[in-house]
Amino acid sequence: MWDVVVIGAGPAGLSAALNLVRARRRTLVLDSNRPRNAATFASHGFLSRDGISPLELRSLGRDEIAEYPEGEYRKAIVTGVVRDGDEFVVTDKAGVSRTRAVLIATGLTETFPALPTLRAFYGTTIHSCIACDAYEYADRPIALIGETDDLASRALLLSQWSRDLIVFTNAIGVVSDADEARLGERGIRVDRRAITDVAGDRSGLTGITLTDGETVPRSAAFVRPIFTPSLGFVDGLGLETDADGLLVVDDWGRTSVSGVFAAGESTPPGPQQLVVAAGAGARTASAITLDLL
Repeated sequence: MWDVVVIGAGPAGLSAALNLVRARRRTLVLDSNRPRNAATFASHGFLSRDGISPLELRSLGRDEIAEYPEGEYRKAIVTGVVRDGDEFVVTDKAGVSRTRAVLIATGLTETFPALPTLRAFYGTTIHSCIACDAYEYADRPIALIGETDDLASRALLLSQWSRDLIVFTNAIGVVSDADEARLGERGIRVDRRAITDVAGDRSGLTGITLTDGETVPRSAAFVRPIFTPSLGFVDGLGLETDADGLLVVDDWGRTSVSGVFAAGESTPPGPQQLVVAAGAGARTASAITLDLL
């Protein structure tokens, strides 16, 4: 019998778990150990850990929790969570765990434009988080690739680091004429042609290849993924979600179901920096400890 089962061992889940065990709450952390940023060599913006590997950051967090007798980490894929009276039963492929409270701290899945070799450069010279990785490409020729309708706003954000920027819509993404004119004022070009693939070598990305055969030279790219919550294991709880399928929570991480909490990317606004997710986890841990009282 656990006080809290934390599902997900990213920065939100591990930060929450650390604060929970320090509050002497028996805490079990379950995680598949398949983070979406596993391909990234370095994470940025986390105070005192700038440049650390995301996998190393997770490993350090697990080690810290393991130092407390109240904490335990298990590699597991959670398949279901159901309420049983005042408790919850959490099922994974290895068995079941009973708990008084559940914290959902799972991440999101990413769907990229269907470019054959994009994944080969993802995490090195192709990234998805502008705030996390743009600094390393300041004033260099950058591509923004996406198939959504928010490319103009993302391009404006990216222009803080480089004006040598081309937005590639892959003949799908939407950039209005007004937005294109606004981007043009900052020297940003919009290319609406379809993309065949990205080009590169051992040094990294070298360009974007279009269906007409032209390869536009670029030394880095930021891709706009489609994000999807990974929440099928809690379908039976009837949790309230927003239009994007993210879990609706109050300011302290409480969901619409008493005893179920959420923090990190599974809550609005979705993708966020590691340090922001860690802060959300710590805040939600405070709410959990109070509610358990």
